[in-house]
Amino acid sequence: MCDLYVVKQGTCLRKEHGRFILNPPEDDGLEIPIREIERILLFGNIQLSTAVIGTCLQQQIPVVFLSRTGIYKGHLWSAELRDLEAERNQFLNYTDRTFHLETARAIIRGKLVNSRQLLLRLNRKRHLETVANAISGIQRDINASETAGSVDQLRGYEGITAARYFPALGQLLITPDFTFEERNRRPPRDPVNSLLSFGYTLLSNNVMSLILAEGLNPYLGNLHRSDKKLPELVLDLMEEFRSPVVDTLVVTLINRRTLHPDDFTWPTETGGVYIADAARRRFIHAFEANMNQSVKHPDVQEPVTYRRAIHYQVKRYKRALLEVIPYQPFVRAA
Repeated sequence: MCDLYVVKQGTCLRKEHGRFILNPPEDDGLEIPIREIERILLFGNIQLSTAVIGTCLQQQIPVVFLSRTGIYKGHLWSAELRDLEAERNQFLNYTDRTFHLETARAIIRGKLVNSRQLLLRLNRKRHLETVANAISGIQRDINASETAGSVDQLRGYEGITAARYFPALGQLLITPDFTFEERNRRPPRDPVNSLLSFGYTLLSNNVMSLILAEGLNPYLGNLHRSDKKLPELVLDLMEEFRSPVVDTLVVTLINRRTLHPDDFTWPTETGGVYIADAARRRFIHAFEANMNQSVKHPDVQEPVTYRRAIHYQVKRYKRALLEVIPYQPFVRAA
């Protein structure tokens, strides 16, 4: 099973017998057996036939619609596939202050520990004092978050850690063509932030589809809550995987010189910098390879892929709702 990314503008996707047929403009068509497709991600102006839509709804293949630059627009998924008992417990726990706080605390713990682990890995050979100081600071944030009395306090520690983490990450880029000092987005104003934003988008869509597959409501979260209708649970459950999956990939691609400054657009009128089409395909390919890397997960003896590890985390969250088992975050091995 694999994800189907369609990025060529003007491509038409149709169904013929047991296959999806991709017809890009000015290129030869491509046939893919439907049984091999786990989810479909469409970037920009892509056309779907009614037969494809019906097949995806019937065979539980999520279709995610994104802008050309990767901004989430919506998804196609049958409401018939909801798990009503799980969703009912999501609503019940939404107002449970203890569940709210302790689940948010677990998510923050996972995110902060994994951020620290990545800096430790990258600094093993560099021995940069400023990075070592950031690592020590993050450990203090982790310790302090264990006694935080509110979700707002947890968000505060998350922000403090981000202020330590991203500048330290920037110092671990060894290619002088790329600099990175702080996280910015909407729009990303430099190539590194562009890569991080695009990677987080791909990660969130993977998390979204796995949440839908478990019948959960993606709009009811704990750490993330808003008056706007946002996929709060998606934002929650992707936090533990930002560093192991996306940040690791971005640093690797830059330090191995897989990407170059001319792989990015000039700043737009709003200052946004984006990955050019050809580089976006390379990034997607590398992202998929990273998602299929083996990693240890405590719920199984054998190593699993990162995608499967995310699925196990979604299942853990579902058990927390249905069986009153505290949610435990994913922590990458040191």
